[in-house]
Amino acid sequence: MDKVIAIDGPSASGKSTLARTLSEKLGIPYINTGSMFRATALAAQKRNIAWDDEKALQDMLRTVTMEYKVNSNGEFELFCDGEFPGEALRSAEIAAGASKVGTCPAVREELKNQQRRMSAIGWIVMEGRDIGTVIFPDAEFKFFITASPLERARRRLAQEGDKAGGTLEEVAAAIAARDEQDSNRAVAPLKPAADAELVDNSNMTLEETFNYIYNKVKDAVL
Repeated sequence: MDKVIAIDGPSASGKSTLARTLSEKLGIPYINTGSMFRATALAAQKRNIAWDDEKALQDMLRTVTMEYKVNSNGEFELFCDGEFPGEALRSAEIAAGASKVGTCPAVREELKNQQRRMSAIGWIVMEGRDIGTVIFPDAEFKFFITASPLERARRRLAQEGDKAGGTLEEVAAAIAARDEQDSNRAVAPLKPAADAELVDNSNMTLEETFNYIYNKVKDAVL
C-alpha cells in the first residue's frame, strides 16, 4: 500500500481545506493536484499554447518544473517555473483552462508521473479528482468528499464573493455543469474509487468533516 491519504471530490466540496488542515495537523506534505492542472493552463497561456493543443502541452510539460515547497507562511505550495503562482491560479478563466487541459490524455499522463514521484518522501495527503482511481489506486486511505451543488455554491460565494462569477443560482448551475463535464469525460472521470469512503458534507461544517477524517487516519500516520 502507498502511504497516501487520497482526498477526491468535486470543486468547492471543502476537500482542499480538509487536505491542507490534515497536512498541518499530521505534519506531512499536502499535494494539490488541481493546482498542477491550473498551473499547466497558466503556463500554456503565457506561452500562447491553446488549451486543446495536446502535443504542444505535452512538450511544454516536459520542460516545466513543478514541485511543492514550503512558502513564507510555512505551508506547502506549488512552485512552478521558479515562482509561486499563487493568486494567478485562482481566476475563473484559469479554472476553465484547467478543466480543458485535463481532458488531454497526454497532459494527465505527464502530471500523473510527476505526482507519483512525490510519494517517495513518505506519508503525503494528495487532493484532486482521480487520486484514488488513477494516481494512487493502492493508497492506504481513500476518501471522496462531496456536497450538493447549491451548498458548494454558497461556500464559493462566501469565499470568493464577486470573483465567484454570479448569483447563488448561477454559481450552482456552473458547478453542476462542471460536475457533468468532469464525470463524463473519457479520461479519468470524476468518480469515487470502488474502495473509497464517500463523505457527503452538505450538512457538516468543515471542522466536523476534518475531525471525522482525522480520526480515521491518525493512528496509522502518527
